[in-house]
Amino acid sequence: MTTPPTGFPATADAWLVPGRSRVLAIGRASASAAARLRRAGCEVTLVEKDPGALASIETRVAGVRVLAGSADALPLRPASFDVVVINQGLHLLAPGLALAEFARVLVPGGRLALAYTTRDDSVPWVRRLARVLQSFDPELMTGRDAASVTALDGCGYFPDVEHRSFRMWVPVSREEMLAMVRRSPRLAALGEPEARRLEALVTDVYDSSARPPEPLALPYAVQCWRAEVCQDEFTSRLIDVDGLRITL
Repeated sequence: MTTPPTGFPATADAWLVPGRSRVLAIGRASASAAARLRRAGCEVTLVEKDPGALASIETRVAGVRVLAGSADALPLRPASFDVVVINQGLHLLAPGLALAEFARVLVPGGRLALAYTTRDDSVPWVRRLARVLQSFDPELMTGRDAASVTALDGCGYFPDVEHRSFRMWVPVSREEMLAMVRRSPRLAALGEPEARRLEALVTDVYDSSARPPEPLALPYAVQCWRAEVCQDEFTSRLIDVDGLRITL
C-alpha cells in the first residue's frame, strides 16, 4: 500500500519545481509527476531502466520524452536540466552513484526534488487500520521508504536540503479500501482463512469509523525535499590542490 493516490497537491509540485523548468523524472514511479509537470508547462524527460516498461509509460505521459537508462549512468548530456524529480523511488537507487549523475546533468543552480506519499496515521482510525495490516505484514504503512532521504546527509553534491510536508485527503469506499489491501503482494498471497480474517478486520475498521452515506477520507502525508546542486566536487576532481595539473 505504497502507491501514491491521485490528487497530488498542486502546492507541493509548485514548491518542488519552478514553473516551465526542464525536468528529468527518474523511474516509472515518477510517471504521474512527469505528466503533471508537463501539463504545468515544464519540458519533461523520463528515464526508466526497464526497456519493457517504456511503451506503457509513454501511453501514460503524453508529451513527455521517455528514454531507456539507469539513474547511475544517465544517457544525457551534462547541464541539461533545471530539476531532477524522484517520486517514491530514492530507496530503489544506489545513491552514491545516482546523486553524482544527478549533479552532472543539472545546470548550475539546478535542484534535486524528492517526494514520498505515505498514509498519515495521526488520525485514530488510520492507526487502527495500520495495526491490523501490520499484524499480517509488519512492513506495511511504516513510511520506511521515505527514510532513504538520509542518503543526502553529508552529500557534497546536495549539501543544503529543505523539507516541507503537505496533506492530502482521498475519499475511499469500503470496497476501495479492501481493493487497496488486496493489491499488497504479501497480503494478496495469504491463504483463504487468513485472507477472510483480514478482510473482516478491515471491514470492521471501516464500518466503525465511516458515517454513511459519506465515505471515509483517507489522509496522506506528502513529504517533500528539495536541494540545490553544488558542483564544486567536479572541479576539485579535475584540478589538484596546486591548481597546475589537470586529470581526466
